[in-house]
Amino acid sequence: MKVLIYGAGAVGLGLESCLLKSGPPRPLGTGEVSLNADSEVCIIARPNTVSELRQGGLSRTGIFGSFKAERNSFAAYQSLNEIRNTVFDFILVCVKSFDSAEAAEDISRHPGILNEDTKIVLCQNGWGNAEKFLAHFPKGRVYSARVITGFTRRKPNEVEITVHADAIHIGSLFGCGLERVEPLAKAIAKGGIPAVTVGDIEKDLWAKMLYNCALNPIGAILDVPYGVLAEDTYSRELMNRIAGEVFAVMAAAGFKTHWVTSDDFLKVFYDKLVPDTAKHKSSTLQDIAAGRKTEIEELTGSVLMLADKHGVDVPYNRAVYAIIKFVEARRSRQF
Repeated sequence: MKVLIYGAGAVGLGLESCLLKSGPPRPLGTGEVSLNADSEVCIIARPNTVSELRQGGLSRTGIFGSFKAERNSFAAYQSLNEIRNTVFDFILVCVKSFDSAEAAEDISRHPGILNEDTKIVLCQNGWGNAEKFLAHFPKGRVYSARVITGFTRRKPNEVEITVHADAIHIGSLFGCGLERVEPLAKAIAKGGIPAVTVGDIEKDLWAKMLYNCALNPIGAILDVPYGVLAEDTYSRELMNRIAGEVFAVMAAAGFKTHWVTSDDFLKVFYDKLVPDTAKHKSSTLQDIAAGRKTEIEELTGSVLMLADKHGVDVPYNRAVYAIIKFVEARRSRQF
């Protein structure tokens, strides 16, 4: 099984570590990693990350234990143009959601890395990523993954798994067969993070939208981990309101999740999801702290877009969206 990780952020490195750990490493040679090596696991990354991976390998620490992949057990590339004579069974897209359209176009320009049955699995936050890939690929190629595990990239070639709320779920939004992605789920699970295939991935993605929209913006604005938000009456009230609005938008747009009402979701949210990820700081907060663009458009922004389309009033989501956009603009202008 040949897998390409497209994007070497924290999630990409975490998933790569699982795939490398799931079986004995396949040495590519004793010297530098060959750009033409026929590797079982390859990753596309920025130049500095590629350099660190080629020199020091990949290290994983955290709640699922430590693991080190030596530099000659995988291949790292700066772009798809560098890959020669390798066709992948799976391409895991791990870039930020705002880069989805560019990633889809890039992959489509390199048909030589695809066979007739290559599956593209979107391991991203937000809603609407699949549609961007459908502009270039048939529905039968495009799968989605719900990842609700916390990853932190300590160095360009080091990732820590900090929290874990549930198994990675992999499935199709378009009714395609799960047997096609079963080997991938088994390999990830064998490598340390529980992973399964599911027939109702839409429900999982909207469950994560509820989770992310309630926690990410407020956690970023207040600069606190998830557990602190759940401990305070005022922040809980804000999260309750935001989740209620997201639930109303989801229902108006004709989508479904695992709960009938927002109150049903909030019980699981406070009893299990937040406690399991209490120490985690949101990706939105991490992006702001690092001066990076956030995924607020693909999270709360998607809710606002659907709210406008279906005539749903969402004042709390509009408020936190506006604050995050202000913080982003303030950082970019450096005032």
